[in-house]
Amino acid sequence: MMKKLTVLPIAALMTGMLAGCGGGTTEDNATTGAAGNANAANANAAETAADNGAANAGTETGKNDASKKIVIKYWYAFGDKIEEAKLHMVQTFNESQDKIEVVAEHQGNYDDLHAKVQAAFAAGDAPAVSDLEIASTGVFARSGMLEELTTYAERDKEQLKLDDFNPGLMGNAYVDGKLYGLPFMRSTPILYKNVTMLKDAGLDPAGPKSWTELEEYARVLKQKGKSAMTMPVDIWFYEALVAQSGGSMLSEDGKQATFNAKEGVEPVTFWKKLADEGLIKIPVGDEAGATADKDWANQMSAFKFASTAGVSGALEIAKGNGFTMDTSFMPANASYGVPTGGCQLVITSKSSEEEKEAAWEFLKWMTSKENTIYQHKHVGYLPTRLSAVDSDELKAHFAEFPQYKVAVDQLQYARPRPMENAYPEIAKIIKESIEKAILDPKTTPQDAMNQAAEKADKLLSK
Repeated sequence: MMKKLTVLPIAALMTGMLAGCGGGTTEDNATTGAAGNANAANANAAETAADNGAANAGTETGKNDASKKIVIKYWYAFGDKIEEAKLHMVQTFNESQDKIEVVAEHQGNYDDLHAKVQAAFAAGDAPAVSDLEIASTGVFARSGMLEELTTYAERDKEQLKLDDFNPGLMGNAYVDGKLYGLPFMRSTPILYKNVTMLKDAGLDPAGPKSWTELEEYARVLKQKGKSAMTMPVDIWFYEALVAQSGGSMLSEDGKQATFNAKEGVEPVTFWKKLADEGLIKIPVGDEAGATADKDWANQMSAFKFASTAGVSGALEIAKGNGFTMDTSFMPANASYGVPTGGCQLVITSKSSEEEKEAAWEFLKWMTSKENTIYQHKHVGYLPTRLSAVDSDELKAHFAEFPQYKVAVDQLQYARPRPMENAYPEIAKIIKESIEKAILDPKTTPQDAMNQAAEKADKLLSK
């Protein structure tokens, strides 16, 4: 059953919140649990209210006859602190004006959300607004599911201030030169460190700053009976290490795989070496991400790669478990490098014109300077607007909690993710091939990536 929420007290949404973000192998390392579902009475009341609102909505325009409001649906991904922030912003938007009511509906993780939006679109019942993981923008836009936002942005350029969005986060907002999304909860992977463990092992907590240093730290930690890192084979992390090695995932025209070149094989070789020597742990399966988070939280591993979206939760975990936590850039190889991640807000194309205008107002509000400051401080996602980064509020926040600023500084080394239609399937092929190279002693990293590239090229040629 989908969980529907309109206006709920924030106190009710906070009931039963976990200490921090959960595990997973998605970019945002967040659980799909719903923060607002801790209390069954609240959940049932919310669903009843939403259903009543939907029943009263006009079939053509989305108008609610009783309130004369335009009612639109917003489908979103992830629970816990991420959901709490989204629902707070939706509630505040609904209370800020009397013309539009947004009904927010939780849809699981990104894969769940995307599948449900596609099914609803085919059935003629898609939400007006949805989160959309950035690498999937090309598929959705080229299939005709998304409303192009170029005209809206030009019309409202003084209010929107498109140039205020961080340029490093705009690469996936455009498809074939046209604007389809506004940066919302955006992220990069960063390195999370247990400073207490490092100091106890006689290691400088300012490091490791390179792959070489990471290996050196891992050897020292192993001698102390600790693991340097528990790490799932995550396509996002792999993309980062390929960028750090000076490589690319696909050719510039997007028609051929390039990850089987030297720069793409080197990360797999590095991971396999560390795993074979017991310097890091690489779990596989659906619980791999959760295992990595648990090992770090329980001080079995000193490091973890994870999204900046987890900073707030990680600080709470460290405090609760009695250790000091810090963050830093992912260690460099030839250079630093990371992919961006997270989602943008999009408008579906089959909504009525009235709903599209209401959705656009909601998009502008959700991506405002004030809301990007709020969601950054509450969760840890990147502040998407330059004006937010330069604000006195965030400058004071960074001074008190420098862990949040690392991802902002790392953006200078960021690159967009591939958006070819076949890339989501290619990403799964790459992940499986890396796991095979690490687990199967008869499969070399080069052979594994060559096999993945051959499959990828066939998909890209379709």
